[in-house]
Amino acid sequence: MTTHLKMDEPDNRNRLDDMAQGVIGQPLDRPDGPLKVSGRATYANEYAVDNLAHGVLVRATAAKGRVSRVDAEAVEAMDGVLAVITDERMLRNPAQGTANEAPVQNPSEVAYFGQPIALVVADTFEQARHGAQSLVIEIEGETAAVDPEADGTEVESPDGTSQGDLEKAMEDAAYSVDVTYRTPGHNSAAMEPHASIAEWEGDSLTLRGSYQMLKYNRNELADSLGIDPENIRILSPYVGGGFGSKLGIAPEAVAAAIAARQLKRPVSVALTRPQVFEAVMRRSESRQRIRLAADADGRLTGIGQESLVSNLPGESFSEPVGQATHFLYRGENREIGEKLARVNRTCAGSVRAPGEAIGIVVLENAMDELAHKAGIDPVELRKRNIPEDHPENGKPFSSRRFADCLDRGAEKFGWADRKAGGIREGEWLIGTGMASAVRVNMLMDSRARVTLDAEGRATVETDMTDLGTGTYAILTQITAEMLGLPVERVTVTLGDTRLPAASGSGGSWGAASSGSSVFLACEDIRGQICSRLGCEDDQLTLKDGAAIFDNTTTPLEDILDGGSLTAEGQIEPGEAGEKSRQATYGAYFAEVAVSAVTGETRVRRMHGTFSAGRILNAKTARSQCLGGMVWGIGMALTEELAFDPRDGHIVNHDLAEYHIAVNADVPQITVDLLEERDPWANPLQAKGIGELGICGAAASITNAIHDATGVRVRDYPATLDKVIAGM
Repeated sequence: MTTHLKMDEPDNRNRLDDMAQGVIGQPLDRPDGPLKVSGRATYANEYAVDNLAHGVLVRATAAKGRVSRVDAEAVEAMDGVLAVITDERMLRNPAQGTANEAPVQNPSEVAYFGQPIALVVADTFEQARHGAQSLVIEIEGETAAVDPEADGTEVESPDGTSQGDLEKAMEDAAYSVDVTYRTPGHNSAAMEPHASIAEWEGDSLTLRGSYQMLKYNRNELADSLGIDPENIRILSPYVGGGFGSKLGIAPEAVAAAIAARQLKRPVSVALTRPQVFEAVMRRSESRQRIRLAADADGRLTGIGQESLVSNLPGESFSEPVGQATHFLYRGENREIGEKLARVNRTCAGSVRAPGEAIGIVVLENAMDELAHKAGIDPVELRKRNIPEDHPENGKPFSSRRFADCLDRGAEKFGWADRKAGGIREGEWLIGTGMASAVRVNMLMDSRARVTLDAEGRATVETDMTDLGTGTYAILTQITAEMLGLPVERVTVTLGDTRLPAASGSGGSWGAASSGSSVFLACEDIRGQICSRLGCEDDQLTLKDGAAIFDNTTTPLEDILDGGSLTAEGQIEPGEAGEKSRQATYGAYFAEVAVSAVTGETRVRRMHGTFSAGRILNAKTARSQCLGGMVWGIGMALTEELAFDPRDGHIVNHDLAEYHIAVNADVPQITVDLLEERDPWANPLQAKGIGELGICGAAASITNAIHDATGVRVRDYPATLDKVIAGM
């Protein structure tokens, strides 16, 4: 029996606040933390599997063409090599990790430099690597389009908006901005590279992999292999980061499964860091033209965001750059659209906060430019332009503490005390900047099973994943709160497709979606306890492993009387998501020091204030915001994928040359989380927070650079050569 809720109306019951255990929202340590810091949490390529063979992918050295010859015979004769596998079922492009996206196969048709073509399998990893390095592959090359702006064939994205007359609004505006910014491609660069171990038992496949959305991943793998999904089990209890790169099945999983079946022994395929960069997923680069028109009071009368992004031919994903621009600010005249350039570069897909991560950064730079033109404080300008309702369709907003985030953030940072235009401290020019944060909120279908056993202990089972985001902790807290248990009496089991199918980790929907399914299962168990006690739910208090009713406290073990209670919960998105505009909000404030000699920028302090519905765990939520803001520092100052203009290969395909922010780059960051409930979102009244911390963060830093130096860097990242050139 499953308790099922389709989210058609707001849930105003506020159930979690009525519970008595007092653990929800608290900064609970991660239950999986001790396992991870002691090395006892087993990741995808760490399983001890008997008779394990190792595979290494061999990839294309051209951007476009057809494989004409693979000299397998010479490599198969090498010491320890078991097979050279070329199979049309291997992936050319990774899957995108959604219900409607099938993996792209046929690796003999080359679409980008670095595309997997063959797999060399050997007894040891070193032998497989040697064989892969020795394998000769001939490609009949063709002319490739590798530059989105110069070569790409552009097509219109279907999600644009044209409303009113933006051209006239720009002509009539008291103040206007018409600027073009460019952002580079980004790589997820998750700590754990992609890896899979495939093992067959008859017609059944077990894959130990590093993946985010197992119910989709199982179907993608089944599609690739041509088998029934029921014959596949994926195990992914611990994932060392994903950021979107592990949403869909990637080449190593399919290759390992094919090889393991052919060789009748388990096969491991682990990608090197350059292979991850070149064969998995990238965030698209963008060219964004922003137009803002404002009246004499700084109120927007028009807003435009026209973007160019790229992807491989045939891929449906297009970076949704203007996703939140549609509703963040007022302005009755609007042109928000996107073109997609078809190029022969590594597949573009979802990287942390697709859309807002780059779209809001550029919009917030343009808003800063408008604030300076109009002579209005940047915080005040944003507050004046918060719309009452969705400016394009009139839908009401759900919970929205956007203005509060701006005010509280400014207060915490000391924004009113800053010296606009910066100050000088010896060699260093000091400036401050701010930007808004916004991210759409989503709910996904999710299931979970909860069992309360005879000893009064609860077990949660779902195929949900934890990428280091805190899923184990959050589901523990929801269960403990609803069933009145100390957290040490709750065990959460994740990452196994034999368990009820969850939402998966992506789009910042994981905690709220999977948490709601656990909540519903716990509500069912509470109802079963009420039936045994003969009371209504509002008469029952569960606390510290006991039921309190009619002035009597009864241990749960006595109520269960040697038996157990089990329930399943399922949450499903419904009309609530269509009736209101749900989003999360925030504000960033940054102080930078820029060397007047070299143009080097150092972030000296940074603050973020955020509102995201009910906070389920203050520690993990803060950690997610910190991580997003650190990524914002990297986006602002160092991160960019560099493509060779001749063949489109990624020049900086490792962490030595793709410069993410490191400890020396990151100051003490402070995070403030505002109290909020959103009944439109789900029964928990919680919203996603994992991606919110990155959406606009980089703009606060580049706006601070302008405050310090007067230099506007419109071509990200703001490296010292670009800053010094403007000075």
